[in-house]
Amino acid sequence: MPSIWTRAFLLIGGLLMATAVAAGAFAAHGLSRLVAPELAAWFEIGVRYQLIHGLAVLVCGILTSFTTIRRIAIVSGLLFTLGCLLFCASLYLRVLTDNASWGALAPFGGASFIAGWLALGLGAWFAKPKGL
Repeated sequence: MPSIWTRAFLLIGGLLMATAVAAGAFAAHGLSRLVAPELAAWFEIGVRYQLIHGLAVLVCGILTSFTTIRRIAIVSGLLFTLGCLLFCASLYLRVLTDNASWGALAPFGGASFIAGWLALGLGAWFAKPKGL
């Protein structure tokens, strides 16, 4: 039976991917009627990063099954999820509310993405193998 972390990250990753696809469809078919083109570009950046990091959360869910990197997969999955909440959501809110102050959250989300990738890469590199 998969662990709670495996199930949680697969659920979160699936939700992130589904909402990114929906947001992308909205950006492609209706957003240009509501906002200026330069604001639509911000929205599309949020969609792109959400798609990439939604996949990363799914990968972390799978990696929690490997005992040698389980902890780092959990940390990375949490950081990627936090990054989506701070970075992507702040860009969506910035565009939809036309309030630039939402953009102040984006650097924290970006730092969370970077920390997640560094944790995943370094954690995998330094993991102690458990035999072949």
